[in-house]
Amino acid sequence: MSQDTPRPDSRASRSVTLQDIAAHAGVSRSTVSLVLRESPLVAEDTRRRVQRSIKALGYVYNRGAAALRGRRTATLGVVVYDIANPFFGAMVAGIDAALNREGYVSFLANSEDSPARQQRFLERMREHRVDGILLCPAQGTDPRLIDTLASWQIPCIQVLRHIGEPPFDYAGTDFRRGVGLAIDHLVAQGHERIAFLGGHIEHSATRERWQGYREALARHGLAYQRLLRSDVTRRAGFALIPVLMAESPAPTAVVCHNDLVAFGALLGLKRLGRVPGRDCAVIGTDDLEEAALGDPALTSIATHPHAVGEEAARLALRRIGNPDGARELVVLSPRLQVRDSCGAHASTLESPVTTT
Repeated sequence: MSQDTPRPDSRASRSVTLQDIAAHAGVSRSTVSLVLRESPLVAEDTRRRVQRSIKALGYVYNRGAAALRGRRTATLGVVVYDIANPFFGAMVAGIDAALNREGYVSFLANSEDSPARQQRFLERMREHRVDGILLCPAQGTDPRLIDTLASWQIPCIQVLRHIGEPPFDYAGTDFRRGVGLAIDHLVAQGHERIAFLGGHIEHSATRERWQGYREALARHGLAYQRLLRSDVTRRAGFALIPVLMAESPAPTAVVCHNDLVAFGALLGLKRLGRVPGRDCAVIGTDDLEEAALGDPALTSIATHPHAVGEEAARLALRRIGNPDGARELVVLSPRLQVRDSCGAHASTLESPVTTT
């Protein structure tokens, strides 16, 4: 039997020891241990030889048992509220990119904006001894949850939304400034009746958007203010546009909570026989890949989901390495990507850097 041929009797793999692997690979037991712990101290050819022996002998590394012996598991829990939203796909890709460089992996959970469901996931992640949590808090989350996680000695980085009182670790985008950029651009295009569509006030990301909307209208001295609360889905945008367009006076421009609402609004305008960008300007938020591919292409506030994910993961790793260090807020600057849906030629408008 060659070295790379697995043993036919699966029962034998249960009794394979590190010493067996060491003998098979012609290395010391400590070298095998270093390979299993993914230590950079092992030469690459030696690592491959040990890995071939592990495969040949059918050895399965019990990472859970190893975690009980050590202090870290090289895992992070990630809890978001809407995994179906492409924004979160991009954000999780950023998280995984940053974690992969450090030998970490993530466990992803979808809370569906339910605090009870979120709690179950967090308790399960605690059982699996994750080294930290990246949490986009579900709507209605009790602020005391952050204290609970601290009592569990699990570092928590809040992402996009935040609860509780600062200081806390947080990574996100300046939503208030992003909406301000959109309003500034629309006013420069001659719009005076600008509505805001979508969102619920129960979490910080919506409050910051609405604050940016009201502040920008006040800054430009505009009396018209129309803010419709809704879900943040295509269906909501599609359903609410006829309501707005039936009003007198109707808005000439709409800023949307996210791109999904904006996509629905564009479709709703077409169903009414209106031309987006000419009869009513539409601006979304997030600048998803689909935004540039629509007809018309959607003007959108870029919130950098991939970069937010990377920053959140790096912040978590720093906190794991230094549990008692000063809390950090990493807030990325938004960018307005101008396209046809607002009736202007394509361009890019950036805010001053607000990362802290």
